[in-house]
Amino acid sequence: MKAEDSNLEFRVYYEDTDVSGFLYHSTYLNYCERARSEIFFKRGISPISGNSHFVVRKIEAEYLKPAQFGDNLKVETYLLKMGGASVLLNQEIFRKDEKLFTAKILLAHLIGAKPSKIDEEIRQIFKELK
Repeated sequence: MKAEDSNLEFRVYYEDTDVSGFLYHSTYLNYCERARSEIFFKRGISPISGNSHFVVRKIEAEYLKPAQFGDNLKVETYLLKMGGASVLLNQEIFRKDEKLFTAKILLAHLIGAKPSKIDEEIRQIFKELK
């Protein structure tokens, strides 16, 4: 996977902002979620396969600078650590070269409602995030 395949670029729309025109705090997390889904979609597969899926177990987020209505942003996603049934990712949101947001996101892999080992095909997708 090329580096640009693990990035998502988009524009901030009015619906993403609060009354002042700044990006609403929870929207940063929505953008990170979209970026994680796009990693799978760009490979022609779904992040949800049958009963197999990922859920967020923990988020450590830092809001560095505000994004505003009309800004062009990019989410970059990197693998920090992979366990048997979990993945720790770092996701950062940029406006050009200016970092606005960073989060460490721990995902748990579930089949149904039970933690389950991540299969090799999915492990390889995460290993390619550099």
